Amino acid sequence: MMEEEELEFVEELEAVLQLTPEVQLAIEQVFPSQDPLDRADFNAVEYINTLFPTEQSLANIDEVVNKIRLKIRRLDDNIRTVVRGQTNVGQDGRQALEEAQKAIQQLFGKIKDIKDKAEKSEQMVKEITRDIKQLDHAKRHLTTSITTLNHLHMLAGGVDSLEAMTRRRQYGEVANLLQGVMNVLEHFHKYMGIPQIRQLSERVKAAQTELGQQILADFEEAFPSQGTKRPGGPSNVLRDACLVANILDPRIKQEIMKKFIKQHLSEYLVLFQENQDVAWLDKIDRRYAWIKRQLVDYEEKYGRMFPREWYMAERIAVEFCHVTRTELAKIMRTRAKEIEVKLLLFAIQRTTNFEGFLAKRFSGCTLTDGTLKKLESPPTSTNPFLEDEPTPEMEELATERGDLDQPKKPKAPDNPFHGIVSKCFEPHLYVYIESQDKNLGELIDRFVADFKAQGPPKPNTDEGGAVLPSCADLFVYYKKCMVQCSQLSTGEPMIALTTIFQKYLREYAWKILSGNLPKTTTSSGGLTISSLLKEKEGSEVAKFTVEELCLICSILSTAEYCLATTQQLEEKLKEKVDISLIERINLTGEMDTFSTVISSSIQLLVQDLDAACDPALTAMSKMQWQNVEHVGDQSPYVTSVILHIKQNVPIIRDNLASTRKYFTQFCIKFANSFIPKFITHLFKCKPISMVGAEQLLLDTHSLKMVLLDLPSIGSQVVRKAPASYTKIVVKGMTRAEMILKVVMAPHEPLVVFVDNYIKLLTDCNTETFQKILDMKGLKRSEQSSMLELLRQRLPAPPSGTESASSLSLMAPTPEQESSRIRKLEKLIKKRL
Repeated sequence: MMEEEELEFVEELEAVLQLTPEVQLAIEQVFPSQDPLDRADFNAVEYINTLFPTEQSLANIDEVVNKIRLKIRRLDDNIRTVVRGQTNVGQDGRQALEEAQKAIQQLFGKIKDIKDKAEKSEQMVKEITRDIKQLDHAKRHLTTSITTLNHLHMLAGGVDSLEAMTRRRQYGEVANLLQGVMNVLEHFHKYMGIPQIRQLSERVKAAQTELGQQILADFEEAFPSQGTKRPGGPSNVLRDACLVANILDPRIKQEIMKKFIKQHLSEYLVLFQENQDVAWLDKIDRRYAWIKRQLVDYEEKYGRMFPREWYMAERIAVEFCHVTRTELAKIMRTRAKEIEVKLLLFAIQRTTNFEGFLAKRFSGCTLTDGTLKKLESPPTSTNPFLEDEPTPEMEELATERGDLDQPKKPKAPDNPFHGIVSKCFEPHLYVYIESQDKNLGELIDRFVADFKAQGPPKPNTDEGGAVLPSCADLFVYYKKCMVQCSQLSTGEPMIALTTIFQKYLREYAWKILSGNLPKTTTSSGGLTISSLLKEKEGSEVAKFTVEELCLICSILSTAEYCLATTQQLEEKLKEKVDISLIERINLTGEMDTFSTVISSSIQLLVQDLDAACDPALTAMSKMQWQNVEHVGDQSPYVTSVILHIKQNVPIIRDNLASTRKYFTQFCIKFANSFIPKFITHLFKCKPISMVGAEQLLLDTHSLKMVLLDLPSIGSQVVRKAPASYTKIVVKGMTRAEMILKVVMAPHEPLVVFVDNYIKLLTDCNTETFQKILDMKGLKRSEQSSMLELLRQRLPAPPSGTESASSLSLMAPTPEQESSRIRKLEKLIKKRL
């Protein structure tokens, strides 16, 4: 009964002490223990079995029970001690809390006493300093009053003196006095409610108005709007009057400048009226010569009359530019039909030279101060007119280097006067654009005529494969046009010129490049070649001559040059044109056209060599391979293929030396064309005996070695073939070798033969298998069972991946390749 009660107590205790995993983990970290009784997953049954593993061990059960009871008593004592300790801690805590509360009450009382004493001290300080503050306020008010009275005395006296000096036109003294009076008057803004102060302010304003009217009248008398300037020239009175005008309302100064400039340019408007002969573009130099003389005359007679900060000489020049721009625009609209390109360029050149002259002499600060009304704000970009046109030496350098980059000069300073006059020519630049259109058309026609007259490049000379000189001439002319047009305008005319450039880039590609690619038929289809090769006597085919091969390589090199230079041209145009128009500069279509010429040229070279090898492959497929009795040297058809390769490839490589990447493309395209065709003809070789298959395997290996060496064949300098090309050759020709190895394998037992086929050809399928069976000469009845077995053993293609027939064949490792070569050598020695 006692044991049952103890058991129930243990179960209740376990139910109460179900701790969370986090708490259990924390306990284990704080009190690590190896005792099984301390484990959270303690199992009493397992523990008992550990203590008493056998029946014999039950003999010492009393000893084990006594130890457990002793341990229980120790735990009870420890728990009792801890509980008592917690009780004492609680009592000590309450006592400490009471003592802290008492200390806080005492501290609060002390703080209150300190605050009361501080308030009393502050009140005492205020009583002590009350009289001092009153004295300080009195002193400040007294100082302000004295200062104000002094200012009032100065203002009253200054106003009286100002009125008297104004009547006597003593502008020199007025300039100094007026500024002082206005400065003093600023101190009385807050006293304008006082009648006397307001009266003085009104007298100052009246004096300023009278001064302004008086000065304007003096200038009108000295420089009347109608008639000539007074012969006496500027006087000291007017010079002092300008100093006064600087202080008065800015409109007075503006009116003075406006009248003086108008009077100074009145003669210009009469001399260069629209109906005068000197007003036309061919005599535009006289306009600029006239203003230069006027500026010199101004400096000599009136340079000291106006203050330096008025920049009167610059203002005269700027107003002259605005008037000239308006007058030129008007006369060009009236006589638009008389404008020729040479006359237009002459006028623009003289005008831009004059704008450069202004930039060297003046700063351009008056263009942004808003004093004078301008027709249009000039651009702030770098002055393109300071950039010289290409010299013959620079053009020659561009031709030799093959690009548009020329020796760069230091960046020219900004010209704030750029376009201030020359902007009026922009609406008429269509004359220039049409002229360039005509000139480029004639240039292309001359290129065509020169090519016909001179013929294609000669082989075995430095000219073979060289870039056609006409393309360098074309781009040098483009450079000249672009620089010249950017000097005229960086707006819409540049877009129009770009359109012209695009037109003649396409024409050059069509007429000079693709139009001169060799053709063996009379059909002409631009970049499309309907038929490359035609049959000759017997099985021979028409091959390109050495001259034609050189011509194709030369056209390819020229197209590559044009492609790279067109890209540079596009970048240069974007640098020249206005930022808002950059998106409209796009020569991608023209670059694509040159890329098409390059592709067509490579395809011609590939088709020529490929077709030259066709008779040899046809001969291979027509041989009686079942009658071959022994394996000898390489077959005649292999020798023929190698001969054609050695004839063509060195010529193409030497003529594409400057464009190595396109020679690599030629090799890759030839390998991609020849190898599938070789495998196709290989399937036509049927039936094949064991010895015939061995001979074909030897031939295939020979062709493989030649193809691997194709990029450097016949060259004194042996270069390693590009990895991309080598991979294609190894992959394709290895497949041909594997096909022949399957053909050589015995077809019985069937399972072994089918498994060998699946193992050797990773792109295995029933179609290829059928062709191999045909090559072995098996009957259809035998083939059916083998095809059925193949279908059963072919692994199903994984979902979401390509079919087995489209899987690429991984290139064999060097060890595997070496092993196959050794086996083939052993086979050849055995047969010999």
